[in-house]
Amino acid sequence: MKKGKFSYPITEKLDTNDVFFGDSIPDPYKWLEDDRSPETETWVERQNTFTYGYIDQIKQRGTIADRLKELWAYERYGNPIKKGEYYYFLKNDGLQNQDILYSQNGEDGDLEEILNPNQFSDDGTGSLGAMNFSPDGKYLAYQKSVAGSDWHDIIILNLETGKQLAEKISWVKFSEVSWVNDGFYYARFPEPKKGSEGTVKAANQSVYFHKIGTNPKNDELVFLDRAHPDRGFIIHTTADDQFQILQTWESTSGNSLSIRTQKEKQKGFLPIIHDFDFDFVYLGAEEDQLMFLTNAEAPNKKIIRLKADKLKQPKFETVLEEGKSVIDFAHIYGNSLVVNYIEDASSKLRIFDLNGKLQQEVKLPGIGTVKAVSGSKENDTAFFSFTSFTQPVSIYKLNIKTGKVKPYKIPKVAFDATQYVTKQVWYKSKDGTRVPMFISHKKGLNMDGQRPTMLYGYGGFDISILPSFNTSRLLMAPIMMENDGIFVVANIRGGGEFGSAWHKAGTKEKKQNVFDDFIAAAEYLIDNDYTASDKLAAYGRSNGGLLIGACVTQRPDLFGVALPAVGVLDMLHYEEFTIGWAWATDYGSVKEKKAYEYLKAYSPVHNATPQDYPPTLITTADHDDRVVPAHSFKFAAAMQDAQTGEAPIMIRVGKSAGHGDGKSTSEKISEAADILSFTFYNFGLNVDNQPNKK
Repeated sequence: MKKGKFSYPITEKLDTNDVFFGDSIPDPYKWLEDDRSPETETWVERQNTFTYGYIDQIKQRGTIADRLKELWAYERYGNPIKKGEYYYFLKNDGLQNQDILYSQNGEDGDLEEILNPNQFSDDGTGSLGAMNFSPDGKYLAYQKSVAGSDWHDIIILNLETGKQLAEKISWVKFSEVSWVNDGFYYARFPEPKKGSEGTVKAANQSVYFHKIGTNPKNDELVFLDRAHPDRGFIIHTTADDQFQILQTWESTSGNSLSIRTQKEKQKGFLPIIHDFDFDFVYLGAEEDQLMFLTNAEAPNKKIIRLKADKLKQPKFETVLEEGKSVIDFAHIYGNSLVVNYIEDASSKLRIFDLNGKLQQEVKLPGIGTVKAVSGSKENDTAFFSFTSFTQPVSIYKLNIKTGKVKPYKIPKVAFDATQYVTKQVWYKSKDGTRVPMFISHKKGLNMDGQRPTMLYGYGGFDISILPSFNTSRLLMAPIMMENDGIFVVANIRGGGEFGSAWHKAGTKEKKQNVFDDFIAAAEYLIDNDYTASDKLAAYGRSNGGLLIGACVTQRPDLFGVALPAVGVLDMLHYEEFTIGWAWATDYGSVKEKKAYEYLKAYSPVHNATPQDYPPTLITTADHDDRVVPAHSFKFAAAMQDAQTGEAPIMIRVGKSAGHGDGKSTSEKISEAADILSFTFYNFGLNVDNQPNKK
């Protein structure tokens, strides 16, 4: 298929249609939804050959890949978790594909390797998911995934002997593990038919209890809901197993709440919250009171408690009132409430007593993000990880009683952060709403309206995009900045930076606000002489991939490069695959006519109409079973067919990789190098200057 100066691989168009409320909508690339068919596999192979043939001839790709390896090659740690006299934490020497779990006796003892996920598979694609230690520290239940899939096996390790137990629990996804002394609660799905694992709709999740030393086939069924197969479950238990707390979810926002008590030998769960209007996240128990973080009648969230002996007539008491800033997360550590707030899109960490009285305002290392806090209810020492656009994730020790902070593990990276600056600006969107964004670049950089710029956004699911250095997307920032460019993050509506009102303003029929916010950010950067449209790259992943797909089809003139990654791009069919149905609270359901109309209006696959598009590199992976690769396949085919200009429209399909979790370091570097080389090449710029290093 000849388009401009490119001969694209031929994509067959079939006479396939779907009917929605009397409308017949063509779906000529529906056959690409079967990502395991020989025809689709051949199409992927041809597209990858076409894409790599283009990228591999970009001379500066090797320079970029080498620099990315230098940036990645530093020793990094995860938050320590204390069990008995031992601390457990993840560590990576730098370029290892997967982090390794270590233990040490005390804070400064000798390291002992406990679990090496690099040995899970020969190609480094086996990965470690969630880990949960038994209360006595004897056992570790860890979730193992292969090739980036959301499917996990739960495996149990005896930490005293170092031996793996015989029992293995399969077909687990979106599950937490909640331990008691002799076993744990978890949730799993029925085993799918062979060959359908990557696309089968996730339905009929059930809660089980597994007793250590027994066959998982005999696990006790704790809860199922045959009347509502699309519901999922998170179960927690108090330390004495006297109360089990069941959070039931139907989508990505809101959950009902039920509790079972052993004291009254209650067989079933007693409903406490019946609807799904708000979030209720269990934090822990204090004597006879159960504590929760919620946004019920509190868009910025508050902490409440419920007396365990009043379950039949539940009445919540507010412990910590809603404030002007959004509560991101909270823990009960050191018999205190350790609360992380989001204030103007960066973190503030505060400590309260268990009645909500402020005890300490923790002085953080700078403007950035607290990624996680680890500790225990009884111990006054906790650890938190902190990062910013110019500082990699660093671990700090926190005294909960005094609020004092000490550096614990500060990595040394081949990047001189003192040479760069990050500032926050506010701009007006189409409807007049003020939106913030972070702009990072070299100090003293001349803003001549021609700076190469990467604009990143997400805008959905109440997820906040905060300053961070240690992700594959944001590790591109140093490359941009070292080459006299700019890296920008827009905190657009749909996210959680300013509470549930900000989130809801970017959902369902208001989703266009998200695209308008991103477009306005691009216009601000151009109007204020940071960059020009031909030097501006738009980048987003997952829901952010939808963002880029919608913006490039609505305003192709605004961007010099478009980079939609693992995106939700076919909005009329997203509910049909794996966990897609759970996204309806953000997107709306095509089963409703009103939602169908606005979904059709911005669906990137259905709005790829003939016009001049900028250079576009679509990225996905062959084992993405969260946002199935069919979204990207169909969008690439539609865009190649619609392109009337001479810019390339390409798709890169990663092998033995998934949505992003557990992706190997080598694949992260390879993908980032491809994206950056594609971007700079199409900007007409070379990556040849040497960064300042310490």
